[in-house]
Amino acid sequence: MQYNPGWNSSLVNLLHVRAVGPSDTLHYIWSSIGAPTVLLVATESRSSALHINWTQLLSPTPAGAIWIDPPSSVVYSAAVVFTKVFEYSETQALGEVFYPTYDLSEFSWDSINHTLNHTALTAELAGVPNTDPSGSFSNGSLAFRVTAYEAGGRDGPLPSLLHTGNSSKVEFVLAGVAPRGNGSRFVLEVATVEEPGAVRALRSARSIDDEYTPAIFEVLSLEAQARNGSSTLSFLQWKATAYGSRSPRREDGIECRVQGLRAANWTLPVSNLVLAYFGEGVGSTYGVSAINISFGGEDGKVYQEKRYLSWSALLGFGQPPEDTFSPLVISIMAVALGTPMVMLLVGSCMVLFAQRKRYSEYEPIN
Repeated sequence: MQYNPGWNSSLVNLLHVRAVGPSDTLHYIWSSIGAPTVLLVATESRSSALHINWTQLLSPTPAGAIWIDPPSSVVYSAAVVFTKVFEYSETQALGEVFYPTYDLSEFSWDSINHTLNHTALTAELAGVPNTDPSGSFSNGSLAFRVTAYEAGGRDGPLPSLLHTGNSSKVEFVLAGVAPRGNGSRFVLEVATVEEPGAVRALRSARSIDDEYTPAIFEVLSLEAQARNGSSTLSFLQWKATAYGSRSPRREDGIECRVQGLRAANWTLPVSNLVLAYFGEGVGSTYGVSAINISFGGEDGKVYQEKRYLSWSALLGFGQPPEDTFSPLVISIMAVALGTPMVMLLVGSCMVLFAQRKRYSEYEPIN
């Protein structure tokens, strides 16, 4: 994990996470220059390196300021941009009332270097709006917490996401931000940038196994797929819940819903990182899609009471990890389904055996 490689100033944030495999390298580049963004690049070389022209990156024309060397080693690249946060409330008289949007490209962000933990492979990007007329952020902040993984496993805290060494976690956190209405709900807009030849698809998977995330039976994923459908190139995956506590429990759950995937070439994300890597072709050569992820609960009361919201998602390369039935659940199902079958089988055998033992002392009459 490198902070601002090749640049000494802490006035801007760029975090480079590099994962080296047996014959390839995965690059995650996080930045708050513009809207918070993560650039994902997969290469076929163990020695591929990130290069940054900082003067150009921080200029009004950053196109071409970031590249991977050697360029021929790059096999896939994409970007995920967290663009805006909407806030609204519902009233019987007026219906949905929307408040002024929080544009994340107009936030002031703390230095990632203050939270960078090279042992735990974590970092936090926290910020507040440049202008805050309502004073909502006077005692609060908005943050994106990043976690990299060296191997497969499962997170301990809810929602206990299953991860691999090819993935990282991002956690969206609102802490102490005063709502501007009674029962306010929040919506996070997420945009993706894809190379030609790849398309995004929103998928939902349901399971009866909620052992690791109680009461949550749905997993959603925003997947980038080759146009011929032959493979999944990257993903953003999350469970259909958020939480209203720093130490989340089942009762702290906040309803999480997705408002459908749409083309977003009409509203390009304000991100220097995207322009620096993909160039001026964003929106024409490269495809831009967006989704809205809303966090509510019953009338927004969970956030109103605790003023804390945490939503976790996994992002990475290839197929998203899939939960399988755990040995505990398999054992429970075997007992629940197997016991009646055993009882039926034993009962049938006893009836047949009893019928064979029947006899009569009377001789048959011809």
